[in-house]
Parts: sequence; structure tokens; C-alpha cells
Amino acid sequence: MSSRTISTEAVPSSVLHASLSIDPPNIVRAQGHYLHTSTGTAIYDASNGAAVSCIGHNHPRVKLAMQQQLDAVEYCFAPHFTTPAYEKLAKFLVDSTNGKMQKVFVTGSGSEAIEATIKMARQYYVEKGELQRTKFIARDRSYHGNTFGALDVSGHKARRTIYEPMLGGNTSHISPCYPYRDLRWGETTPQYVERLAQELEDEFQRVGPETVCGVVFETMAGLTLGAVASVPGYLKKMKEVCERHGALFILDEVFAGMGRTGSLHAWEQEDVIPDLQTVAKGLGAGYVPIGALMVGKKVVDVLDRGTKAFVHFQTYHGHPLACAAAYEVQQVIQDQGLVENCKRMGEYLGEALRARLGAHPNVGDIRGRGLAWAIELVKDRNTKEPFPVKQKVAPTIHAAGLQKFEIAVLPGGGVVDGVNGDLVVLAPAYDVNREEVDLIVHRAAKSIEHVLGPTTVAAKL
Repeated sequence: MSSRTISTEAVPSSVLHASLSIDPPNIVRAQGHYLHTSTGTAIYDASNGAAVSCIGHNHPRVKLAMQQQLDAVEYCFAPHFTTPAYEKLAKFLVDSTNGKMQKVFVTGSGSEAIEATIKMARQYYVEKGELQRTKFIARDRSYHGNTFGALDVSGHKARRTIYEPMLGGNTSHISPCYPYRDLRWGETTPQYVERLAQELEDEFQRVGPETVCGVVFETMAGLTLGAVASVPGYLKKMKEVCERHGALFILDEVFAGMGRTGSLHAWEQEDVIPDLQTVAKGLGAGYVPIGALMVGKKVVDVLDRGTKAFVHFQTYHGHPLACAAAYEVQQVIQDQGLVENCKRMGEYLGEALRARLGAHPNVGDIRGRGLAWAIELVKDRNTKEPFPVKQKVAPTIHAAGLQKFEIAVLPGGGVVDGVNGDLVVLAPAYDVNREEVDLIVHRAAKSIEHVLGPTTVAAKL
């Protein structure tokens, strides 16, 4: 028998976690809609991580598809080869748009998809001989990813600040579509749309219309603005401004796409078609990291008449295992009618949230579409004054959910000015049912009330 003494002291983690002072819960098993910790707690995954695990955890069909792909080919270099898995996924995505998007470039993440999009937009104009087009216009408090190119087009102040001197500086930012805070007293929705369109027109004129590659918008704003769907006519009007100046209309659907908002592509509900589109989170449901750039006919035609090549590649782009997993995820979504369920349960989730929290004195707005909903928290709901960022209201609610009420929600911050303004976002799996929605609303509400106090008046927003 060994005489070696076994230490009972905790071994420090070698992982660079989000916080160097706090170790996150250790998830040892995930099944269905639950995350099981090393201490025996079963946490309901009401956020799907970062709105990713849209068909739940440990799905047998996806695991089988991945094993079969591993038995066939686990990797090959996409610039030199193709695989049936890549071809099948690309065809599925093109067909899902009825051919409106014609080519697909599969990446390893949403950020990488945005990087590829920026490069594709630039190459499009180089091939057209418009070399002066180097700029982009995006929206304040938007988020398009954490790589340098993606962060440059993003408008989230807190995430940009320390890297600002290193960013390219080719992007300017305009106001988001955010009626809760920005719709003026007495202003109609069409008037609001016209005002935002004029702001975009003014920005084109300020930077020089002939210098702009494209406008990059989230079809539905994600965590950084808090599940804000576009008001009727907004995206259509913004595309008209782009077309007037020959710029590309680019939609980032990393968060909102692949069913999350109640249609496979969020732009289907907006009466617009993008020139370039990105998807990611709901594409592979977290089984393997994956994202994709989808390219419209206008752009494909220019490349086809020119170099016939995309001047960009990545070591892992078109990864066969990721493609096989994502394809099976999409087949599960189709076979089980989960986009329709997402829309139906999303309507119920919104109703239940308003009934349970609509009268809470610190709930300013409850908004969403499909299975993406946000609760904006305010210090004073009459003035819409936010809590100061130093109070860490949303992170504290998130911690209370994990530790006391066994629910995972997404905390958000900076919604008001890029620094202040708290959100709690819910983004459950597409196969959620009414009983689970009730559970989500109950546990989320308890988490909020634990931090901010109870709801005292039975009224709805």
C-alpha cells in the first residue's frame, strides 16, 4: 500500500474562466433540458447556453450521425477537397431559402462567419472595380462577434473599449431599432421607421456613399439589446437606403436564425432578402462548433464573372463532423415540427411572462419573438432609469437562478448606453412544452424577486 498522502485540498483550475476568483458550476452530464452538476444539482437550461442548444442535450440522432461521420471521414482540408457532409448541409441551407441564397461557406463559429462576410463584401466590390469601398455601417449596442473584424462592426461599448485602439475603425454606428427607449412621444411606428431610415441616409452621406461596402444588422437583436424584433417595415426601408447607394444589405442571424424567432430564417418575417447572411447558434445546436456565411445571387454572379474564387479560407472551414452534426440537427427540427412549436410556445412564453412579471416595479419591458424573450430591468419603471452597472443586477439574478432556483438564464448589460442597463434573456429549446414554459417563468420570476423584491400588484404590461 502506498504511503503517499492524498491531499483533500481543492486543486486550482487550470482553465482561464470568465472570473479568476469564482469557479463556475462543474457540469458532468447534460440530458434533455437539464444540466447536471458535480454536486448533484439539476439546472434547467432556460438559456440554451448562449441561445445554442435548441434541440436539447444528448440527442441520440445527432450522436449517431456524428459517429457515422467519424467512421467515414473526420477531417479533410476544405480548400482542396469536399465531402458529402459539406455538400448536404450547403444544399439544405440553399434550399431552405428557395434558392434566394445560392452558396454557403461553413465556418467554425458565428464570429468567423462574420469575418468571412466582411471579406466577401470587400471582395465583391474589388471584383466590380469599386476599390474605394472599404467601410461598413452597423448599429450601436449591436454584437457580431469577438474576433477583431467582428468586434469592429459590433457596437457594444463594453466589449469594444479596451480593444478600440487596435480595431480597424472602418465601421460607423447608427441608432438601433429600440422602440421601448427610442420611440418618441406621439410618434407613430411609420414615422419612427422614417426617422431611422433618414439617420442611415445621413450616415451614408457623412462617410461618403461610394465608400460603403455594406450595412450589417442583426435581423433581431440578441443579448446586447435584448431580443428586440424589428418594427414593421424597418428592415425593408433600411434595405432601400442600401440599394440606393449600391451597398450590400447584410443580415446577421447568428442569434435569431435557424428557427429561434419562429421561422427558419428570421428575415422571412420581415419581407426582405439579404445579400449576405450569417447563421450559427441554431445551426448546430452546440453539438459541434459551427457557423455559416450564406451568399446571395448578386454576389455569386460577380464572383462567377470574375476570379471565380473566394479569397479566404480557414483550416477547419467546412469541417465534415460539424456539417454532419448540423445537418442532422436540422432534420430533427424539420421532422419534429420544432420551428412551428417555437412560434407557438414563444407566444405562450410571452403571455406567461407578462402575467407573472408585468407588474413588477423593476420590470420596464418584456419583449421577444419565438423562443427569445428579454426582461429589461429598471430602477424606476416610470422614468426608465437603469440600475447603475456597479450594482450588477443581472449577474446577481443569474447567480441566484443557478444557486437557489436551479435555472440558467442569460444576464445582459449595457442595453441603455453600452455600459448601464440590465437584462435577463430566456431562450429555451425549440421542443419545450407548456408545462416547461410554466416552470421557466416560475423559476425566472423567483430569481428576479429574490434580488429585487416581490411583485405587489396584479397587473399586466
